[in-house]
Amino acid sequence: MRFAGLAAVVVAWFVIAPHTGGLPLWPDVVLVSFVVMPVTLLLVPLALPLATKRWLWVATIWLALAAFGFSEAGWGLAANFAKLWAAVFAGWAFLAVFEQLSWVVIVALIIPFVDAISVWKGPTHSITAHHFHVYQDVAIAFLVPAGRAAYLGPPDILFYALFLAAAERWHLRVWRTWIATTLMYGLTIVIATAVHVGGLPALPFLSFGFLVANGDLLWTRLRPRAASSPAQS
Repeated sequence: MRFAGLAAVVVAWFVIAPHTGGLPLWPDVVLVSFVVMPVTLLLVPLALPLATKRWLWVATIWLALAAFGFSEAGWGLAANFAKLWAAVFAGWAFLAVFEQLSWVVIVALIIPFVDAISVWKGPTHSITAHHFHVYQDVAIAFLVPAGRAAYLGPPDILFYALFLAAAERWHLRVWRTWIATTLMYGLTIVIATAVHVGGLPALPFLSFGFLVANGDLLWTRLRPRAASSPAQS
């Protein structure tokens, strides 16, 4: 019931927002960073009971195809939510191949560097700088009044969902993880706007949020066990 109620609110906002009057830049930034995006992404932890289902890969493919079909038909709202849930389900399906918590931590330490290189010098930079419409076709939009939007790419949502599901699977702090990672994503929008860049790599912020929210638990569980005391004579 909580998921259905929140989903109704989110969909209603996405329907209404394009038809409302625009706001100045910084009210838009605050609204999308700390209201629209967090409320929309709150759907992900509420849907965590689905994270262990065996049909996730099938659902991911179906939703990706549906998103393409909706886009071709001009149904932008349906396409946006299909892309969102395709990325979420892909993250949960990807987590299923992880056998140990240490694998999640390794991913959290590696993806910031990969994302930073991609955004500043790699394929993401090329697409956003020269073919922004291609990025918009695959990215998930978070709407503010007058139909303006902030975007997260599919990998940003995939790893967001993966870290939340990992927190639940290994009995970490799910809700602290949600708060920390969601606020970090909002912070990327604020910083990108303040320094006048088209976009920042979001995954370094995501990984930082996950590690900070669970750092002490990760240290306790993953640090090398103390060597056994030598036998007394």
